[in-house]
Amino acid sequence: MFDSVLVANRGEIAVRVIRALRSLGIRSVAVYSDADADALHVRLADDAVRIGPAAARESYLSIEKIVAAAVSTGAQAIHPGYGFLAENTAFATACADAGIVFVGPPASAIDAMGDKIRAKLTVSAAGVPVVPGRTKEGMSDDEIVDAALEIGFPVLLKPSAGGGGKGMRLVHEESALREAIESARREARGSFGDDTLLIERFVTNPRHIEIQVLADSHGNVIHLGERECSLQRRHQKIIEEAPSPFLTPEVREAMGSAAVDAARAVGYVGAGTVEFIVDGASGDYFFMEMNTRLQVEHPVTEMVTGVDLVEWQLRVAAGEVLDLSVELTGHSVEARVYAEDPSRGFLPTGGRVLALREPTSVRVDSGLYEGLVVGSDYDPMLAKVIAHGRTREEALRRLDHALGQMVLLGVTTNIPFLRALLRDEDVRAGALDTGLVERKLDSLTSAEIPDDVYVAAGLERSLEPRGDDPWDQLSGWRVGEHAWTTWRINDVDVRVRGDEVVVGAGEPVRAKARREGADLLVGSRRYSMARDGDVLWLGHDGASWALTEAEFLVGASEGAAASGGPVKSPMPGTVLVVRARQGEDVTAGQALFVVEAMKMEHTVTAPVDGVLTEVNVQAGQQVALDQVLALVVSHQE
Repeated sequence: MFDSVLVANRGEIAVRVIRALRSLGIRSVAVYSDADADALHVRLADDAVRIGPAAARESYLSIEKIVAAAVSTGAQAIHPGYGFLAENTAFATACADAGIVFVGPPASAIDAMGDKIRAKLTVSAAGVPVVPGRTKEGMSDDEIVDAALEIGFPVLLKPSAGGGGKGMRLVHEESALREAIESARREARGSFGDDTLLIERFVTNPRHIEIQVLADSHGNVIHLGERECSLQRRHQKIIEEAPSPFLTPEVREAMGSAAVDAARAVGYVGAGTVEFIVDGASGDYFFMEMNTRLQVEHPVTEMVTGVDLVEWQLRVAAGEVLDLSVELTGHSVEARVYAEDPSRGFLPTGGRVLALREPTSVRVDSGLYEGLVVGSDYDPMLAKVIAHGRTREEALRRLDHALGQMVLLGVTTNIPFLRALLRDEDVRAGALDTGLVERKLDSLTSAEIPDDVYVAAGLERSLEPRGDDPWDQLSGWRVGEHAWTTWRINDVDVRVRGDEVVVGAGEPVRAKARREGADLLVGSRRYSMARDGDVLWLGHDGASWALTEAEFLVGASEGAAASGGPVKSPMPGTVLVVRARQGEDVTAGQALFVVEAMKMEHTVTAPVDGVLTEVNVQAGQQVALDQVLALVVSHQE
């Protein structure tokens, strides 16, 4: 076994690997960018090396810097985690050239499976069923259009060089195809440095099921069952579970054997995942891709098999023989906690973590700590919460309860959305497919702040001390009785008189409030609480709300939209494309800008027919949330 291993990653996966190294008595070396100088993985590691500025291409994606860090610290091996360089052939080769063990498959296997076109041809030759489509290398836009017309709509565009949903586009009709190709190529170039695309038939009512495999350098290959990953948004997984509620033991064994065959076909070594798309009606399954690395959702497999996959990655990389006997026990479900706002189309958010309490009743893989600044430089995933139960129902219930216990103030997250999804009747019944989230999105998300939160905020304001003089207090106290005090909170009038509160035009409610440490108790309800300047953050049951006494524009009203107005950035990020010029006539819905953050693109469109009287940004410029990009004046004005 190794004495020293460098972890070439950040966030929760770096923390996960470092803790595994510690349990094995292996010295850990972290790498970090300037943005991560005080990160949790840096604090936990035995040694740490700065590798560059915040931009990933100058730090976590720099093969030269990471290999140099391993050499300088005496690391014998490098664990790549997932993302960044985990599936980079050049990185695996550079490690070998430097005499360092790459904790992953050989470069030849990464190369064969890293290109989706070659991967499909390889596994098809091994007898593994593949999705119908066209996998010709180097197809032009015209060739892709011809292929789509031949296959029939809907079709799925996929980058050949990468996964994780980056650059994937579902196209339902010919009129939208060329714009989708352009967008897919651009995102693929930015994410993988390669804009080669393939095209496949889109399987209706599909389930996304993957098989975990392990292989050693002595020719042994096994599978550890499957994971159901059908709950997705924008081709990104949200909730995963093991085993799948859909597969029978016979189908599990057949898919497992196909996955083993796929791994053998490329001489695979280490932990990997073979992903299948399964027709929910017929049960037919097709190979999609093989991820030649550890998966984000690997904990659910660990929970039902008792196998530590990171430990076995290290053992196999050190040359040990794979001698596992695998049996599935119980059920496990994982939820990914993201810095994003589901009510705004899952756009990335950010901020400073002001308060943090993670549940202790379940497993939490996390890189969070109080004071962490969540920016737009990296992927928005913050943590994973994983529950295990004797049955699927028990695991779902435990996960929902654990998410309700989580306190994370200062950054808007998707936790309320995750809880709503876990409680959905189809999810509870196991009737899953990859389109479920999109179909039910309106019922799973809400941008409205509940009245009881405004009540809590108003009462908290009235508790705020202002010296010893009762005339200076904010409680509305006067001789004889209390008077009404009105707070303008998030553009809503909240009137407080003693323990009476009126929210907007609502009826008065009575509630007593008191502070208890960092919490606010309002009647029997406990809120976690933190302040960031003028903003009060309140949290309850896993949800959190940012509340301020200043008026601010949440979004343009219908009247404002009808007469044009400012075009704002929907998220903090970088302007990738400017499609219109100042003085140009535009039509409602016309694409004006493409903004990117945390590997996600968002197209900003014109609100009405009109004239673009101002353009305030250019390509490559950093912009803030709700920053004005342009001004449209309606033709009606």
